[in-house]
Amino acid sequence: MQWCSGRGIFGVFFDGDSNVQKITALESKMAQADFWEDQAEAQKVISKMNRLKAKVIPIKDFIKDLEELRTMLELIDETSEAEEKEMYGEELIASLNGLKQRLDQLELASFLSEPNDPCNAILTINSGAGGTESCDWADMLLRMYTRWGERASFKVELLELAQGEEAGISSATMRIEGTNAYGYAKAERGVHRLVRISPFDSNARRHTSFCSVDVIAELDDDSLEIEVNDADCRIDVYRASGKGGQHVNRTESAVRITHIPSGIVVTCQNDRSQIKNKATAMRTLKSRLYEKQEDEKRSEREKFYGEKGEIAWGNQIRSYVFQPYQMVKDLRTGVETGNVQAVMDGDLDAFIDAWLRAGGPMTRQ
Repeated sequence: MQWCSGRGIFGVFFDGDSNVQKITALESKMAQADFWEDQAEAQKVISKMNRLKAKVIPIKDFIKDLEELRTMLELIDETSEAEEKEMYGEELIASLNGLKQRLDQLELASFLSEPNDPCNAILTINSGAGGTESCDWADMLLRMYTRWGERASFKVELLELAQGEEAGISSATMRIEGTNAYGYAKAERGVHRLVRISPFDSNARRHTSFCSVDVIAELDDDSLEIEVNDADCRIDVYRASGKGGQHVNRTESAVRITHIPSGIVVTCQNDRSQIKNKATAMRTLKSRLYEKQEDEKRSEREKFYGEKGEIAWGNQIRSYVFQPYQMVKDLRTGVETGNVQAVMDGDLDAFIDAWLRAGGPMTRQ
């Protein structure tokens, strides 16, 4: 049996040797006596090292287990007893199947090669054509992405929520924290279409609703070459709405920043502190301005906002059909499933995996 070199996989396929060298350099920097004199820079170094380790450690563990299987294979070859050969053979096959699944995940992570892929994600949901129906659909999507983040072991934090006039929500912004959160979540950017029998229609007719999902990378202030002039911003404070307790609703802790030149509006009402909400909103504004700037540089590719398009017919990336049959289909990759409930409970891996493997942003409908 031909055996692949685990070391070769680590160094060539996953670029592990380069990442180990970067970790070593960062550890040397951390060992310097004056490392903690600049707290902000120190945290930046630690964050970078943690991201690199999150890439390297799973690969090292995989290679270690791969080498153990190689030892087991040698043991099988040396064993003369038929019973032992069969027993070790069954164990080897089971272990190989487990390694195959892990290799698939490692391979998928290797597609996250963009500079901002390791960052946290800021995901915004906006209701579109469909009135009350689309507001209810937006609420369902908020639950779906919250469940997806929890399934992926990401930390999910709701930054802003605007209730719909009759039901559901008109918009929501959430922060998804974790390694490669943006790399995976960016696959969800676009218009999502729902077809179902409306619970708000007394005649039980089928309705079509639309919502848009926007995803940007949350970037550190130090990594952004974006300057925001105070004169270009209008800052409004108001009482937070929605969940949060009496204290949140009684004080003007929520912050809305309007960037006048670009027209970008960001809101944060998650924290009880107005100062913290303002800092979060400003960081989000800079991230949005950075993404807008990068989009203008990519004129030869499908536009960041242009790809999302109008929140209505003809622009959707995925359809969710509840009636007359059940199916969720991604219109970019053709991946579909009849298990609608699992998808709404956050099982989005098949869609995200297919999108990344098909070339990500270059995937066409």
